[in-house]
Amino acid sequence: MEKLPLLSGREVVKVFERLGWEVARQRGSHIILVKGKHIATLSVPDHREVARGTLRSLIARAGITVEEFLSAMK
Repeated sequence: MEKLPLLSGREVVKVFERLGWEVARQRGSHIILVKGKHIATLSVPDHREVARGTLRSLIARAGITVEEFLSAMK
């Protein structure tokens, strides 16, 4: 299993934007992302560090693998 880096909420949002997700709105400390006809929405906490478990959950909810996420970071 690939180890995920510690990223800020804004950095996580940038990676998901590279993967085709768009910022729909921000409510409080959470940034909501949507993607076309995708049923799921992603709620990314706008914190200094997003916990690795939370990030792994967001990646799974987006329907991608950790490897795809890490390659989009580069």
